[in-house]
Amino acid sequence: MKEAILLEGKKIAEKLLTEIEAEVKQLMAPSIEGTDYLRPTIVAVSVGNNKASEVYLKSQKKIADKVGINHIIKNLNENISEEELIKIIKVLNKDTSVHGIIVPIPLPKHIKISNVLDSISKEKDVEGVHPYNLGRLVLKKNIFVPCTAQAVMELIDSSGINLYGAEVVIVGAGKVVGRPLSLLLMEKMATTTICNIATFEKKHLLEHVGRAEVLIVAVGKAGVIKGDWIKEGSIVIDVGINRVGDKIVGDVEFEVARKRASYITQVPGGVGPMTVAILMKNVLTAFKRQKDL
Repeated sequence: MKEAILLEGKKIAEKLLTEIEAEVKQLMAPSIEGTDYLRPTIVAVSVGNNKASEVYLKSQKKIADKVGINHIIKNLNENISEEELIKIIKVLNKDTSVHGIIVPIPLPKHIKISNVLDSISKEKDVEGVHPYNLGRLVLKKNIFVPCTAQAVMELIDSSGINLYGAEVVIVGAGKVVGRPLSLLLMEKMATTTICNIATFEKKHLLEHVGRAEVLIVAVGKAGVIKGDWIKEGSIVIDVGINRVGDKIVGDVEFEVARKRASYITQVPGGVGPMTVAILMKNVLTAFKRQKDL
């Protein structure tokens, strides 16, 4: 049996990043002529020493440097209070030289994540997690869309599938991927099902996965979706990133699934690179909106 075609996020991301780099250069051109233009700038407010966050931020910075976006990492002690953290974010909100703000999660247990994310200015919320931006997504008036959700949409689009009426199953109902992704898919008139922990406990997960023409998995548990569950000819997008020994793997049993699907993403190299590219695109959008460009 023919193996599935890899949806290579890195290649698709490179095309988008080339476009972003060209636009940044064009926007910065007036500064050569003496006009004072601030460079698009994102600040990552990192709390504590989370190894996964450190790797992700280093990847972001490398890409940002390449396309001409200023990427600043502000490292804070894990013992900082929620109140102090929010004060720092509010200072950044008022700083006109900063155009995008992100706060990598997880945060220390004594800090309520929702309070922190809600404190980010909606104009600088380049990860699309502020209630205002999520609300606009519901109303189909998108400005900033959660990066991973948008990355998944870009990968599906690259497969050429017509989502109109397609059976799409999302495994994972999280606020950053599953829920916003369901709204983006419904905009495309896909028939969308979200599976959560109750689906698993009621033993209905196999049934839903087995009928999916497009399967998106964002659980964070290695091998939670068995390869032989996959519908033949389907498209499989694996958002999960899990460390197993010295390897990074997804949520789907890749080798078996690849023999059944028509298109599939690999972990790493699939959704991850696209997510970073979308973040850079959002920073550029924020810069232009704040500069009235």
